[in-house]
Amino acid sequence: MTKYKYPSVLTIAGFDGSGGAGIQADIKTISALGCYATSVLTALPVQNTMGVRNIFPIPVEAVSEQIESILDDIFPDAIKIGMVHTPELVETIVKTLGKYKKVPIVFDPVMVATSGHRLIEEETIQTIIEKLFPISDIITPNMDEAAILANREVKTLNDMKIAGEFIKKLGCKHILLKGGHQTTEIITSLLYNDKDDYQTFESVKLNTRNTHGSGCTLSSAIASFVARGKSMDEAVALAQNYVSEAILKGSDVQTGQGNGPLNHFFNPQKLIKNELV
Repeated sequence: MTKYKYPSVLTIAGFDGSGGAGIQADIKTISALGCYATSVLTALPVQNTMGVRNIFPIPVEAVSEQIESILDDIFPDAIKIGMVHTPELVETIVKTLGKYKKVPIVFDPVMVATSGHRLIEEETIQTIIEKLFPISDIITPNMDEAAILANREVKTLNDMKIAGEFIKKLGCKHILLKGGHQTTEIITSLLYNDKDDYQTFESVKLNTRNTHGSGCTLSSAIASFVARGKSMDEAVALAQNYVSEAILKGSDVQTGQGNGPLNHFFNPQKLIKNELV
């Protein structure tokens, strides 16, 4: 009898009880793209569409044990890492993953929420650069996060190019610098690879507040397409298209009183079954 397996994606991220961002957005995205989602909780933010009210930490031992529990049983084809807000948490994740076979890692350096709330401790940034960047296959900062990483203002496309070149020197394999905060009619994102060039991705900026969790969704979509066997360049292009459509299809819906979520299930795919070799 033929046996199959689902392409599996592990998300290591924070909580969002309102369902639009964090681990909830990751699971929705991974599922909508035909992959099997497993998860590890790193933090418990208390938030809704209007903002973050508090953040309760998860003990680092609990994070480590969660990772081991999943990797010992349902080994992923790709890993998405989101909210890691303390140096101890970064070190724990890197050390625990280091015990296992390397798989592609997509790291979304969640530092600022859509509401503008700062989500990361200052001393964590250097630990992320030193420990997490080297094991990540791609990082996906938005303009606010790029400004923190490059220690400079990032307001325009030219600012993004300068920041991207700086961040590239911090040791990343690929960087997708997201342009969603641009005020122009056409927004441009930049994908830097491990060579000396970059690709641009352009899309029409939609007039909607429903972008809560768009960064979480994009990084999870990249991980999902990588798990499905796509190259990094292909995965980024497909993920960009998915997020654009998810924003468009959810732009006319009101969920909550603040920044609403994307429509993750505008075109859900059946769970993919790959034949076991």
